[in-house]
Amino acid sequence: MQKVLVANRGEIALRVIRSLKEMGISTVAIYSEADRKAPFVLAADEAVCVGPPPSSESYLQMDRILDSAKELGVEGIHPGYGFLSENAVFARKVKEAGIIFIGPSPEAIEVMGSKLAAKEAVSKYDIPMVPGADKAIEDVDEGLRIAEEVGFPILIKASAGGGGKGMRVVEEASQFAEQLARAISEAESAFGDGSCFVERYVNKPRHIEIQILADTHGNVLYLFERECSVQRRHQKVVEEAPSSVLDDDLRKRMGEAAVDVARSCDYVGAGTVEFLIDDQKRFYFLEMNTRLQVEHPVTEMITGKDLVKEQVRIARGEALTFGQEDLKIDGHAIELRVYAEDPEGGFLPDTGRLEVYEIPQGPGVRVDDGFKEGMDIPVFYDPMISKLCVHAPTREEAMDRMIRAIDEYQVVGVKTTLGFGKFVMEHEAFRSGDFDTGFVKNHYETRELASLWDEDERIAAAVVASILHGEKKPQVQTMADQAKAVSNWRSRRILGH
Repeated sequence: MQKVLVANRGEIALRVIRSLKEMGISTVAIYSEADRKAPFVLAADEAVCVGPPPSSESYLQMDRILDSAKELGVEGIHPGYGFLSENAVFARKVKEAGIIFIGPSPEAIEVMGSKLAAKEAVSKYDIPMVPGADKAIEDVDEGLRIAEEVGFPILIKASAGGGGKGMRVVEEASQFAEQLARAISEAESAFGDGSCFVERYVNKPRHIEIQILADTHGNVLYLFERECSVQRRHQKVVEEAPSSVLDDDLRKRMGEAAVDVARSCDYVGAGTVEFLIDDQKRFYFLEMNTRLQVEHPVTEMITGKDLVKEQVRIARGEALTFGQEDLKIDGHAIELRVYAEDPEGGFLPDTGRLEVYEIPQGPGVRVDDGFKEGMDIPVFYDPMISKLCVHAPTREEAMDRMIRAIDEYQVVGVKTTLGFGKFVMEHEAFRSGDFDTGFVKNHYETRELASLWDEDERIAAAVVASILHGEKKPQVQTMADQAKAVSNWRSRRILGH
């Protein structure tokens, strides 16, 4: 492969392009009219517009993308994550066009794209699964019978689901019919497939995923785990590697289980096998993501492996050049997804212009982003601005390094999850490792976040507030007033007013 088209946008497109350039491979970017001047477009050797801003009219236009690839003599297509990365139809079209799809086979994508099909595929291996139904619910009475056999509370899940869509926790039998109807409706709307099944609700679960690599020569390896338990709306915000809850024995057992999951569908390429761990440290297979994950940088930091380059080599037909015994965990890495969101307003997306945008630097800091100062945050796509990653010898040092990096990260113009990230890093539950997927629900409150301000900022807030109100003597304001004052003070300080 001498020329690769990156069928994606933003930070992941730029991240893939950089690795391709280091491999001496020519790059082609596709872009919508909204992304015409984006950094990933400027970084590519060639770029072609594939349509208007809405993704349905641009980044999801399979035939238009393939036509561009053929016209430009592309030999491979890297899908990144999201958009068409787990679309079996697209992978098949790429293959039929005589172009290499840098990812797994269409068949593997289809099997693992359905939670029910995935359960059936892995059932031939001794892989723990959450107790529940192994088929879609056909009517309410049948579903209720299964739920009562499993035992409440139970979880209704969409077979084709993801990101928390089509998922409902049901505490008692009287709620079942209503929650099932809602889950089916949401699944049909989001995925065009209303198939739902029932499984036991895991108490205080931790979300652990295992990175795997598999080549065409029968080699399948696991590159250790990532902890992804800090989530909002069932979507990850903070990830780290390794997990604080795994010991060497559990890590090995989960890694070998992940390898078996990959073998169950003849997987080739980079993939992630996701598990839940309960409060007794029992693990259960959840699903497999047949693509590169958003949080892949933390695995790269602790293993020293470039996963994009490995994807390309595997797609070329090359064998992995290292074995399981060659892989070692080096230090600790943490990633914070920096979203244009308002954490204090329910993590709702925010839009606007990046009036000030300065990324942190220094030892052990990596920022994968797709924006520059002065750019607008588009309303058409995921609101992630960047992935802020740090690496250090120990978990404690990594948390402290992340706090330093967050403090250095300057964003003015939109609300972000940076403050929330600092809240997580400083919270005792996270620092001690005693947390689960209920972290946001159980611990994140506005008043707690406000209490983490530095004393000098509190003083500055009081002074600024008194000036704004025309007071001769500074008065201590409410938390809300202080928050507004600190924001104004920061903006004036950064902008030089």
